[in-house]
Amino acid sequence: MQGSSGKPMWQRNLFVLWFGVFMSGVAMSEVMPFLSLYVNELGHFNAHQLTLYSSIIYSVSFIAMAVTAPIWGRLADRKGRRLMLIRAAIGMFISFGLMAFVTNIWQLAFLRACSGAFGGYVANANALIAAQTPKKDAGRALGILMTGMTSGTLLGPLLGGTLATIFSYRFTFIITGTLMFIVFILTVGWVKEAPQDPVATPTTATDEPTLAVKSSFGDLIQNRLILILFITTMFVQIVNMSISPILSLYVRQLNANPHTISFVAGLVAAMPGIATVIAAPRFGRFGDKIGSHKIAFFGFSLALVTFFVTSFAPNIPTLMSLRFITGIADAAILPAVNSLLTKNSTVAQTSLVFAYNQSFQAFGAMLGPLIGAVVANATGYSGVFISSSILMIINLSLFMYARKRGLFYVTA
Repeated sequence: MQGSSGKPMWQRNLFVLWFGVFMSGVAMSEVMPFLSLYVNELGHFNAHQLTLYSSIIYSVSFIAMAVTAPIWGRLADRKGRRLMLIRAAIGMFISFGLMAFVTNIWQLAFLRACSGAFGGYVANANALIAAQTPKKDAGRALGILMTGMTSGTLLGPLLGGTLATIFSYRFTFIITGTLMFIVFILTVGWVKEAPQDPVATPTTATDEPTLAVKSSFGDLIQNRLILILFITTMFVQIVNMSISPILSLYVRQLNANPHTISFVAGLVAAMPGIATVIAAPRFGRFGDKIGSHKIAFFGFSLALVTFFVTSFAPNIPTLMSLRFITGIADAAILPAVNSLLTKNSTVAQTSLVFAYNQSFQAFGAMLGPLIGAVVANATGYSGVFISSSILMIINLSLFMYARKRGLFYVTA
């Protein structure tokens, strides 16, 4: 469908949704540098209590997201994905804005749960673009959309820390809510969704095999490839979240100058995001030509080698280089997974598929820090990277199984 500008609707929506996803990434990550400090302001806690309560408040958002995402996904496939984008933006606007006025940690925990339960802008943006985009362009479009989330997540902590320093923790929540209100206005005004029966209307002229219209998790995973992709998403998130908490400690172990640890740790942490922003659209475009599963194979192989080598990093420059390569691997894997989900599901179930994928991602975010802490305590920081390499080997094995069973639908 052509818009008034002459561009296809999916291209115009991609432009607006990129900004919305970017702002969502900023909003979700902006509070991370000071969340524990904000918790400390809401009561008189000892070190053990502060750690416990901060962990609860951090994880409750992911728990709520994992539980509610399939509900919203099913509703999106029935009532429209644009409606769910509007709902997610206004839900995050309200919940983040109210966090500025809490008086105890339980109110904050409740609102964090609400931000997860009523969020989901990124998953719905992926679903809308996936449903509207011709499947020959799906990898490129989803890769571009991923750069919005990655760059927002990358800049969010820097912006949040700066705002909290200049203003206050509470005012930063107000600014975060305002950002989501801007996303709400842009989504209402510029995102379009054609009124159509999603079951009857194809998104592409290709004749690829797709799943029948199914509405439950059990139905969806009858297609083993869909289950494999869900597991892949969870494992990638486990890896990312298990490494993040110990990365600054690993930097301290390698860095001889204690006065520059925070700065150096920030640079090291930024490397994967920078690489992903650069590489994701290119891998997405390449995957559309040769097959997204081949790009995923490359990503798994690169990641497992890189994680293993990272466990033996002798100095900070080497660690930074390896983390940059890790971002390249992420840029290969994640758009490929989203593209494969798109190419192996019907338009009528796109939102539900991406919603369940978000649930697996949330479970990974929940499990990652716990697994990372257990492994680090048992084997040291290097062991976290080795365990990450093992998870990538499992992912690679699952994809090899899928290829052997002929589960991939090659569009090249």
